[in-house]
Amino acid sequence: MSDRIVIDPEIQHGKPVIRGTRVPITRIIGGLAGGMSQEDIMLEYGIDEQDIRAALLYATELIESEEFLPLPHPPGESHAFSDR
Repeated sequence: MSDRIVIDPEIQHGKPVIRGTRVPITRIIGGLAGGMSQEDIMLEYGIDEQDIRAALLYATELIESEEFLPLPHPPGESHAFSDR
């Protein structure tokens, strides 16, 4: 985990945040996904570009550590990502 990310039960109920702030990683990722620019996020939350990169890296590492199991498809239905 990055030295820019901290998980402390006393801050935001233990959610991962940017060190020295109360800004949860989910707020940064959600802002980017919702169309905010990096500059908007930096101004809104008082963080820098390296904090945003750390949040993205944290999310990437979290997803990479997950185990994904395929779900069976009902007969006659195609997979959402299959070629149509």
